[in-house]
Amino acid sequence: MNQMSLIDRAVDMTHIKIAARGVNVYYGDSHAIKDVNVEIADKTVTAFIGPSGCGKSTFLRCLNRMNDTIDICRVTGDILLDNEDIYDKRVDPVQLRAKVGMVFQKPNPFPKSIYDNVAYGPRIHGLAKNKAELDEIVEKALRRGAIWNEVKDRLHAPGTGLSGGQQQRLCIARAVATEPEVLLMDEPCSALDPIATAQVEELIDELRQDYSVIIVTHSMQQAARVSQKTAFFHLGNLVEYGDTGQIFTNPRDPRTESYISGRIG
Repeated sequence: MNQMSLIDRAVDMTHIKIAARGVNVYYGDSHAIKDVNVEIADKTVTAFIGPSGCGKSTFLRCLNRMNDTIDICRVTGDILLDNEDIYDKRVDPVQLRAKVGMVFQKPNPFPKSIYDNVAYGPRIHGLAKNKAELDEIVEKALRRGAIWNEVKDRLHAPGTGLSGGQQQRLCIARAVATEPEVLLMDEPCSALDPIATAQVEELIDELRQDYSVIIVTHSMQQAARVSQKTAFFHLGNLVEYGDTGQIFTNPRDPRTESYISGRIG
């Protein structure tokens, strides 16, 4: 079965938020991503899984043009957000990243107060006319990040003083403060303990009511718990994409079967 028919079956009739067509990524002479075609649904958690170095994080970074910051990196093909080409010369990457937020592997709060961490994006993008509006945006984002009740009495304390799990939820709050439409998460729990991981996973499930969430994870258990769609990458190829339950219980490609059963990885 070819890849496009897999995609058609995987996405069904849900609204397509992101469509990638023939995407290739090169680091100098190295061909990191090979002709990836995928359609990612809105209001859905999509997990990217695969062995280390298979291209899942590289492809994730294509979706908000983070690879633009790497001199030797070249991206070809088309990536559409709501049918608009994000690599069009007229697209400002800074504005794009307000629409496509990102949460990284290690919590990386700015060396600022909890309040200023969250207020940073809205200030840059002029989303608040006054202090009262900014206060409202910050509170709403911290509530969405499921951390408001823990920090509401110490908003002017440094964000770096929070625990690892709290810092990651603060970074999620910071990412959603600019009202993005897509939230990219690159192994957001890999530096967290099991309790903090469970809190972030619960939060991811809530966030999909408002966003298209795409998570890179090295944990197949996590992918099975949090996602509705799963994409399996191997050696720079998107091997298989479909409903998470189907990928884990009845994969169509022998490489997916080998990875899930632990024979490759």
